[in-house]
Amino acid sequence: MAHGGSKCSFGHLAAFTPRLAAPRRFGPWTASRPRIIVGWRHQGGDGGFGEELPDKGNWGFTDLATKEQEMGYRPCVGIMLVNREGKVFVGQRLDNVVEAWQMPQGGIDDGEDARTAALRELREETGIDRAHVDIIAKAKDEHFYDLPPELMGKLWGGKYRGQRQYWFLARFLGQDSDIDIATEHPEFRAWKWAAPETLPDMIVTFKRKLYRDIVQEFRALI
Repeated sequence: MAHGGSKCSFGHLAAFTPRLAAPRRFGPWTASRPRIIVGWRHQGGDGGFGEELPDKGNWGFTDLATKEQEMGYRPCVGIMLVNREGKVFVGQRLDNVVEAWQMPQGGIDDGEDARTAALRELREETGIDRAHVDIIAKAKDEHFYDLPPELMGKLWGGKYRGQRQYWFLARFLGQDSDIDIATEHPEFRAWKWAAPETLPDMIVTFKRKLYRDIVQEFRALI
């Protein structure tokens, strides 16, 4: 079809779905790695999608690799809560259909320090009052994880590629009866105490390295 002096063929796009594209040259843009093309635009010049494009006109490509570079990490906290037997609190999220268990975690509010955020998130997710918690240690460094490609851009308003987390180790001083996951805004459908060494195998795969690192750092203090 003709439009403003440009000619493009779109007849074969009906069955198009985003896919991995092998490195090849598209006019002035050259792929340095396999990319998933998620959008494109044409401003002048000739050529059809999937054809070798001439070195003229202004062709713009938006790909997943570029989007990842533009996205930052959401500032968050995590808390490893251990009981008197040295076992760790884990819960199953309401919004997760897979059989995974995780420690309490959540975002840091504006103007909030990490320690305050950790205690707030723990109360919001488990119903545990601060009087029943003694923070033992804070991880020496932040811990990061990336979302898998299928979740990239779908969580947290599409602004983040993953999370940067400040982790705390805390001792639970109360009784099991002090735990109530039926909070005002519940996040867990079930909870239990678990041995620290089992935690990496219980979490979703893209968080396993982070959990291994946390367990290793806090193990001597549990």
